[in-house]
Amino acid sequence: MKSLNVLVVDDEPAIRQILAIRLAKAGCAVVQAANAGEALEQLSTGHFDVAISDIQMPDFDGIELVRRARAAGVDTNFIMMTAYGSVDSAIEAIKAGASDYMIKPVRHDEVLHRVIKIADLQRLSSENKVLRKLVLKSREAVFGFASDSMRGLDRLIAKVAPTDSTVLVTGESGTGKGVIARQIHQQSDRADGPFIPVNCGAIPENLMESELFGHVKGSFTGADKARKGLFLEADKGTIFLDEIGELPLVLQVKLLHIIEEKTVRPVGSEQTRRVDVRIIAATNRNLERMVAEGRFREDLYFRLTVFHLHIPPLRERRQDILGLVRFLMQRSSRRLNYGPEPVLDPDVENILASYEWPGNVRELENVVDRALILAENGRITRADLPPQIVRTAAQPDTVVVGQGGEGLREQVRRFECKIISQAITEAGGDRRAAAQKLGIGLSSLYRKLEEFDAAGLL
Repeated sequence: MKSLNVLVVDDEPAIRQILAIRLAKAGCAVVQAANAGEALEQLSTGHFDVAISDIQMPDFDGIELVRRARAAGVDTNFIMMTAYGSVDSAIEAIKAGASDYMIKPVRHDEVLHRVIKIADLQRLSSENKVLRKLVLKSREAVFGFASDSMRGLDRLIAKVAPTDSTVLVTGESGTGKGVIARQIHQQSDRADGPFIPVNCGAIPENLMESELFGHVKGSFTGADKARKGLFLEADKGTIFLDEIGELPLVLQVKLLHIIEEKTVRPVGSEQTRRVDVRIIAATNRNLERMVAEGRFREDLYFRLTVFHLHIPPLRERRQDILGLVRFLMQRSSRRLNYGPEPVLDPDVENILASYEWPGNVRELENVVDRALILAENGRITRADLPPQIVRTAAQPDTVVVGQGGEGLREQVRRFECKIISQAITEAGGDRRAAAQKLGIGLSSLYRKLEEFDAAGLL
């Protein structure tokens, strides 16, 4: 059974304490409340899976407790305890939002059974969410990288994913840090838990503590109900802290505490709550420089870099570009209903392969979507590309220092010939295998070979 957080509410100390001891022995984390007012205060933290409450209490009854809790946005499951002659009250409690009721005197084994039923329902709900994710994932193709750097990164992901290690993912904007974080989560033992992405640069600083760690009702102006916070939302799963370099110093201290102590304290609360969450952080900033400048805590930096993954920019792994183009074309054609996947003109392939891609994969995806919209007659031509990319990547009069003062296009063609020839050699002359390795179609490979032969490069 998943370890549940249980609140036991009863004005009779003996009943309350014995029930709490029995639940604690079964593995539950138990908090006690002697009356409904105290229980409501505890519930305002929003951190209990189950509340087992008596109906008759001195200040106000359990039915009113359920009503007030629901009005405050508390989603805790209530099991009500009532005397034999008060079944009507129990039914009224169910109508108010309780999950179940029991007749006093309660048998402790029966209470535990009811609690386990609630835990099973929560588990089934979680599994249904996972199954939906798996079904959606099974419909998506997976891109196989051609570059050695990205293949090495895939191997590192496979190593770290099954662990609970904190991971720092670095790389330029648009390289796919969020994709890598989700991949780690999906390959981990936490895949059936939540994956909560958080953009630390997009949350206003005055709201960030409440967003991350939660708050109790009335803790500040506008806090009209309790909020769990994103760390507790990610319990049993993974939280992805994107743009971690934007986290203010005061919250860096709190994040360090969570990593070390595995506890969270909501704003306005004096109680802490244990949280089982894996942290993956990402940034495009130089954290080492920020540490040296005093803008990022050194102790937090070392905690985050237990396992460091760096994604190289697209311009440093050009072997992946054309394969990524075709992968994105196939995915976008299905997702956006663009119709059959068009053919790339050879000129377009040269332009895309030689462009620097300062926006990396995100920019490439935008260019592909634009080209799919503009393509006519089943072909993507240079006219379908953004003018700045055509100007930057393939100006015919651009001369680069190279072999005999060759233009850029000739140098790109010579480079492509070298890469393709090497791939065919490594594949033992199997051109189909070479094409698969390069991420291009067999017909494209033959067309390239004809161009190279005509240009006297073979």
